[in-house]
Amino acid sequence: MKVWTFALSAGVLLAQHSFTRADIEDGSRLYSNTCAACHGANGDRVSGVDLMHGRFRRAATDDGVAAIIQKGIPGTAMPPHALTDFQAGSIVAYLRSVAAEAGSVSGTGDVARGKAIFEGKGACQTCHSVRNSGSLVGPDLTDIGAIRRAPQLERSLLDPDGEILAQNRTYRVVTREGTVITGRLLNHDVFTIQLMDAQGPRSFQKANLKESGFVEKSPMPSYQGKLSAQELADLVSYLVSLKGIQTQ
Repeated sequence: MKVWTFALSAGVLLAQHSFTRADIEDGSRLYSNTCAACHGANGDRVSGVDLMHGRFRRAATDDGVAAIIQKGIPGTAMPPHALTDFQAGSIVAYLRSVAAEAGSVSGTGDVARGKAIFEGKGACQTCHSVRNSGSLVGPDLTDIGAIRRAPQLERSLLDPDGEILAQNRTYRVVTREGTVITGRLLNHDVFTIQLMDAQGPRSFQKANLKESGFVEKSPMPSYQGKLSAQELADLVSYLVSLKGIQTQ
């Protein structure tokens, strides 16, 4: 198992830990859920900051970056986050590991060809939509390129079960008659559960259900062996281009 050790400058917190690939993947998920909304999928949305290339305004060490993640920066838009030392460290370890992903096929594709694959051979619109075109069963991908990096998108296409964001997990209900319905969880309260499936939004009374809960596996199929390396690169390039604005 590959182990990554990060100990820059005078840092001691991160020097006490070695981060496995699983830890770094956890750091990736934490980054997506905690940091990407403001810093962007590539860590360069804030002026003067490039998190994935070691460009920080107020931290000279990895420990300093981890401390800012946890404590925030008073008087700025950077809020504190309730993360353990190890969780904050795993985010930093993820940031430091990004450069090692240079071998990915991502970034070598053609956006126009990728769009054609998305709408055709890939059948992505069966579950996903882009700018209100497509299905609402799966997550809307209109701004996926702003919150997910190319290597992450590539991994999701090849191994959908490897990393499932919390907000994208599939929910399953079983009625008293034995009917099974799965879909994207929209909302739930003490008495009801609301799902989005192929039929549209649906509401269920909990009193009428035998079972309900999240599904561990992703309903998305793997494209491993279904797309060539070039087709995969094209599709990823198209997804990366989706940043909430019109894409030709």
